[in-house]
Amino acid sequence: MSSDRVLPLSGVHNFRDYGGYSVADGGTVKRGVLFRSGEHGKATDDDLAAIDALELRHVIDLRGNSERRANPCRRSEQFDAEVLFFDGETAGLAPHVEAAKEAIDTNTAHMAMERLYSQLPTRDKLNWILKRYFEALASGEGASVVHCLAGKDRTGMAVDLLHHILGVHPDDAMEDYLLTNTAGDLDARVAAGAKAVRAKYGNIDDATIKVLMGVDARYLVASRNAVVDHFGTVDAFLEQVLDVDAARRDALRAHLIE
Repeated sequence: MSSDRVLPLSGVHNFRDYGGYSVADGGTVKRGVLFRSGEHGKATDDDLAAIDALELRHVIDLRGNSERRANPCRRSEQFDAEVLFFDGETAGLAPHVEAAKEAIDTNTAHMAMERLYSQLPTRDKLNWILKRYFEALASGEGASVVHCLAGKDRTGMAVDLLHHILGVHPDDAMEDYLLTNTAGDLDARVAAGAKAVRAKYGNIDDATIKVLMGVDARYLVASRNAVVDHFGTVDAFLEQVLDVDAARRDALRAHLIE
């Protein structure tokens, strides 16, 4: 199933459908309505046409203002989706760029990424836009895409939380998360990340850049564990912090499971 999830876009990395998984109480997460990606600043005209064909109703941009200014998303003249974002900073830097300041080698890069993932659930400004993500999807208005800079860290946590709400098995949710390592043109994505990381932190070696631009099961586990450590359960975090109460959970399941 993994190969038919990925939209083969030239200028937008990691664009893929994260539906299609079985859920615990029966049924399947709908295909063709849930998409995730990296930023759209380098989208080609053909990319924009392919995105328009998805008939998006919502774009949830998890980046902060400085990231959006550096890489403003391209839109076609036909684009009419509602774009949701936090007017401020959801992170000091994109997590993979932030981790680079500690990344002397591959081992320290892994540790830095785990540490950053453990901090994501307590970032209030990121949680603000995550609330709007779940609110938009619960409206049932149509297809959506959620993205950050590389479409793997903040986006990875957001998608994992939605999969939990819908009843996707944690192993399947992890499989979706790890598709970042094989979806689309990995070399191009690594090269794009290398440019940003090296511009800020100097000549970090290729192997370390690849760690920073990829994902690892340990990272998502760190985020999941942090939620439990801080809030007791994932469901408590969803209800107390992200406003996903029983009614919103039911709405999400009603609109997104078939």
